[in-house]
Amino acid sequence: MNAPLLIELRTEELPPKALNNLGESLAAGVVDGLEKAQLIDGVADYQVFAAPRRLSVLVQNVKAVQADQRIIKKGPSVAAGMKDGEPTKALQGFARSNQIEISQLTQINDGKQMVYAYEYTQAGQPLSALLSEILNQAIKKLPIPKVMHWGSSTFTFVRPVHGLIMLHGSEIVAGSVLGLSSQNWTLGHRFLSEGRIIIQHAEDYAQQMLEQGKVVVCFAERRARIEQDLSTAAESLHARVAYADGLLDEVTALVEWPVVLQASFDERFLQVPQECLILTMQQNQKYFPLLSGDGKLINRFLLVSNLQTENPVHIIHGNERVLRARLADAEFFYRQDQKFTLASRLPRLQNVVYHNKLGSQAERVQRIIQLAKTIAPLLNADVNLAARAAELAKADLLTDMVGEFPELQGTMGKYYALHDGENPNVAVAIEQHYWPRFANDVLPDNVLGTVVALADKLETLLGIWGIGLIPTGDKDPYALRRSALGILRMLMQHHLALLPLLEAAFATFPAGKLAENTVAEVAGFMLARLDILLQNNYEQDVVAAVLAGQVDDLGELDARLAAVSQFKQLEEATALIAANKRVHNLLKKTDVSALPAVDSSKLQEQDELNLYHATEEVAVRIQAAMRKQDFIQALSELTGIKKKVDVFFTNVMVMDENEAIRNNRLALLLFLSHQMNAVADIALLNE
Repeated sequence: MNAPLLIELRTEELPPKALNNLGESLAAGVVDGLEKAQLIDGVADYQVFAAPRRLSVLVQNVKAVQADQRIIKKGPSVAAGMKDGEPTKALQGFARSNQIEISQLTQINDGKQMVYAYEYTQAGQPLSALLSEILNQAIKKLPIPKVMHWGSSTFTFVRPVHGLIMLHGSEIVAGSVLGLSSQNWTLGHRFLSEGRIIIQHAEDYAQQMLEQGKVVVCFAERRARIEQDLSTAAESLHARVAYADGLLDEVTALVEWPVVLQASFDERFLQVPQECLILTMQQNQKYFPLLSGDGKLINRFLLVSNLQTENPVHIIHGNERVLRARLADAEFFYRQDQKFTLASRLPRLQNVVYHNKLGSQAERVQRIIQLAKTIAPLLNADVNLAARAAELAKADLLTDMVGEFPELQGTMGKYYALHDGENPNVAVAIEQHYWPRFANDVLPDNVLGTVVALADKLETLLGIWGIGLIPTGDKDPYALRRSALGILRMLMQHHLALLPLLEAAFATFPAGKLAENTVAEVAGFMLARLDILLQNNYEQDVVAAVLAGQVDDLGELDARLAAVSQFKQLEEATALIAANKRVHNLLKKTDVSALPAVDSSKLQEQDELNLYHATEEVAVRIQAAMRKQDFIQALSELTGIKKKVDVFFTNVMVMDENEAIRNNRLALLLFLSHQMNAVADIALLNE
């Protein structure tokens, strides 16, 4: 008989940030085990339920008993099983291990050779004989970094487990997991539900928990309810919700019966930078701040309660009281910090260790200043202002506010710089020098911000790499991959070259401080990151072709990639790509640096002379197009010499016995190669 199967582990409050992942992983493990045991009829269809005090899964079409299975056990080969007409010890042992006579064995072809085999039909086992072990195995595979013991039990789990449901349709599946026997009852909300809830049928679980238990067991449904209620409440106040990454999921994992409430705080706190207030509300209290239409924080906020009452005034006032204390702390830190300028804090950076092999933050700042002075002229930025922004960039690390909320570094530096009367662009640069903070974050929109951001990230990348702390696997404690990606995006936006900046960054460190091959290794690392970045929008072979060329201005990459992508669609492209590969193969066997310039007087055959003149003509047009960065035109010019290239390879023997003639023809191919690969190495394109 097929029926839905319900499994519930009832626990104490589970870690909110891990809840949804735990639910998905447990369900996946259970379903995988059922499939391997051939207990699911058809394609697996299941629902995942994850609430603060329970992990559950409902699987459809689960069989009560496995189907009988035809089992084939393979033994020794026929050659190894018999010797001189007598069974060998290997064959005897195989028969004995299966408790049968040798005469009961058959011979089959296993794809390589003939082997002895024992074939038999195994009666299907009932669900009750298999489910406990399936669930135990699923639990063992859960991504739990740290487990707990509870009571006198020797069992472990992420939190103490107090109840187990294994229900097939309306029948309890006998079994024991984590020291608990299966049952058909559970408990609901701690305060809104009373007594045991008997689950009449596996299919009724979610509805019974909703109606009797006051628990929305589906994580996605609970999240959608909260999001909708937050939106409705915000609209009623003509505001919008200020979300933080992961906050909605975390709150969803904290409540079983979500109730959105409105609350407020004293307007005087709005004098504190809103980033401080927002972070306090989101990070410390799990509240949802509200913004006006112009993005300004208002003195109202939303909270998600796990309790429904006729009059929630006490819940609201209690949360307002707690928040008031938090905001008062933020206000105090802000006022205290303003008593000292950022510049006055700089000497204390000497006492802050950046890394024991790289010195203090003060030493690091000096390197960033030096590098900012190098980068500023490349972006037509004021060198003195760039140096000032770099000098003050890390000063807010010594403020009370950043000490309490490290996430506000840079942001508070901007506010304090403005308070100190620094140039507004310097203040903005202090904030934006941390941008981009993550993969798809915005780039600095202030030129000084870009200068200091590049200097900061280049110093980090070269310094940390140079002392041997290279990212490996998923370990990247200094976020060097993120720094590399940010640098590349900024270089592409501002048409800058990579290698000179890496060399400039390396030069800011004392001689011998970093490994000698640091620049080369970091350049290779960054080109690999660039390859991955570009493949988000272009085909792999197109990216490889463009990166194989000498592209100093990274701002040209998009235009070159688009041009090569368009070139691939041309009718002549296939033949030109093939010809270029042939040129590559001929030249790679030659020391091209020793080849002389093409001597037209030594071009003996008309077809090579025709190719030479055609290449000279097209070279002029290609170089003109390249100067205008018209890469599409530069590539399209190649189509005009396609026929002459084809005829040349058909009628001319490049590797002539006469060395002078041979080298002259190779020089011609080198000249041709330079034109064909001016935009990209088209030999790397797929034909």
